[in-house]
Amino acid sequence: MSDTTYVPPKIWQWDSESGGKFANINRPVSGSTHEKELPVGEHPLQLYSLGTPNGVKASILLEELVEAGFKDAEYDAHLINILEGDQFSSGFVGINPNSKIPALVDQSMTPAQPIFESGAILLHLAEKFNAFIPSEPAARAQCLSWLFWQVGSAPFLGGGFGHFYAYAPDKFEYPINRFAMEVKRQLDVLDKHLANNRYFCGNEYTIADMAIWPWYGALVNNDVYDAAEFLQTAEYKHLGRWVKEVGERPAVKRGKIVNKTWADNENQQLPERHSPSDFDGKDLG
Repeated sequence: MSDTTYVPPKIWQWDSESGGKFANINRPVSGSTHEKELPVGEHPLQLYSLGTPNGVKASILLEELVEAGFKDAEYDAHLINILEGDQFSSGFVGINPNSKIPALVDQSMTPAQPIFESGAILLHLAEKFNAFIPSEPAARAQCLSWLFWQVGSAPFLGGGFGHFYAYAPDKFEYPINRFAMEVKRQLDVLDKHLANNRYFCGNEYTIADMAIWPWYGALVNNDVYDAAEFLQTAEYKHLGRWVKEVGERPAVKRGKIVNKTWADNENQQLPERHSPSDFDGKDLG
């Protein structure tokens, strides 16, 4: 190992100049930094998000529900720009004290109910509309197992591997190798399961697929971290088949550009969504 040995101090102190892409929004305390109310649209569901892998889990499910004909699933998607600190506004902290996207407000409930954490949002909506979640107990248990697998596993991919490989101001062998090993293990878990299953719950497309696809599909498609070659993602053939099939769904194509503010051209991004017509003229691939 060539890494410089770090000796932790007796008492940790926050170094606000520690560097990295997201250093300006990371801090060791919670709560709001400024007063700002959240916008509220006319639809039953209000999504506050950004088109990151965590954010598009919710917009993909919402688009799937709208496409399936659930009129009460119509939604407004409001942009939360995390690089500008929108997640620390008093309005956003009021619906998500953890200051992470996405967050949802279900205005069809009295009083209006905020839900935060992407897994909780997916489960709430699936149960609310009785859609994209199995009703048979064994299949439902499998769906929830994979949903919470994603909730527990993705931080090793994003905050672990992604940070040290792509965003850390200095690159060190040990953390990159440690998290690359774990991500490869996760990819192998997914690939082996999909060798005998079309989707994560057999032949039924569910919220488990919608939770897993944004992170691991983006990794396989080299849409995050530019690490597909480094991790040799092409060797996971069954996972690749599933990534392609899910990615071809029209609702997935729409959902993945909602609250997106970066792309090769403006027709591949939709900063805010208030109506299905907002997708008119967009390049959905």
